[in-house]
Amino acid sequence: MGTVTLDGIRKEFDNGRIVAVDDLSLDVEDGEFVTVVGPSGCGKSTTLRMVAGLEQPTSGRILIDGDDVTDVHARKRDVAMVFQNYALYPHKTVRQNMAFGLRMSTDLPRAEREELVRETAEMMGIEDLLDDKPGELSGGQKQRVALGRAIVREPDVFLFDEPLSNLDAKLRTTMRTEIQRLQNELGITSIYVTHDQEEAMTMGDRIVILKDGELQQTGAPTDVYENPANRFVGGFVGSPSMNFVDVRAAVTRDEVRLSDGTGRFEYRLPAADYPSISDGDALTFGVRPEDVFTAEPASGIETAVEVVEPVGSDNYLYLDLGDDFIARVDSDVEPDPGDVIYVGFDESDVHLFDARSGGSLAFERGEPTPAPSA
Repeated sequence: MGTVTLDGIRKEFDNGRIVAVDDLSLDVEDGEFVTVVGPSGCGKSTTLRMVAGLEQPTSGRILIDGDDVTDVHARKRDVAMVFQNYALYPHKTVRQNMAFGLRMSTDLPRAEREELVRETAEMMGIEDLLDDKPGELSGGQKQRVALGRAIVREPDVFLFDEPLSNLDAKLRTTMRTEIQRLQNELGITSIYVTHDQEEAMTMGDRIVILKDGELQQTGAPTDVYENPANRFVGGFVGSPSMNFVDVRAAVTRDEVRLSDGTGRFEYRLPAADYPSISDGDALTFGVRPEDVFTAEPASGIETAVEVVEPVGSDNYLYLDLGDDFIARVDSDVEPDPGDVIYVGFDESDVHLFDARSGGSLAFERGEPTPAPSA
């Protein structure tokens, strides 16, 4: 079993003047691959270091396999960590680097350690590099060695701290696939920290989103993408980012009319579907660029095209409906800058957020679903 439980952990620095992680609770199931994502300074790496035993929580508990390890030394926790900077010993060979953790944490005889290292190096495709030193290796080879050093220990939990951020884009994609394949084969519980939301979305069974040390949302990547808990999550997950327009609601018996007050943006929704919206409410309208489509004048919103950005199979149209309002359309839709076009969005693709708290107005049976504040 390789379960991990974070029970209300908090981490303060500078005598409490800096709160890096605030009351974070999370359960990671055995064999689950969880990605933790958020902007710089959100507390994701600090959280990982607390699980590893490299940082001590100010309060709260950390359990691995149901055992409280909050005060247990890092060496005595059955976890293996892969770092951003590889953390290889430059004076040791690949073989010695991979065997070091085994030698420090087990009492296996040397012959068995060497056999485990050889088998793992073969799995990682680096068996020909065992006698080389880190200075002779490429970035991708160093990362494979760092992964192999973690795998050879057969830990209960893998911890990854932005392990691919030093690699170029093509190699990053290759290594991302490699890590997923290895985790599927080995079935080891994994917590993977990254600042790259695309990496988090494509790799994780479940995604955890942090902001300012606080948990914003956790769930399957598709669920988080389709049902963001608040404006921050809606804007952070997805590329290009979700479009936002600040609006006021005018409510009649039949409809909710949302307007930005300038005449540029207006959208109508059935009042029966949004019973909690009151006349005059300040809201934020959200729609993803891929959910914006070109429409006929009779049914669409009139807007001017500011910039056309070709990106291969798609074109990004920057529209004057709001700040950086983007429509992601097929490449055969090619208006010129300054052209007037009409766009629309399906009601099912619209997201509404409370303008003050940022919480989503997600409805089920006509009742709003509670959401964490932004």
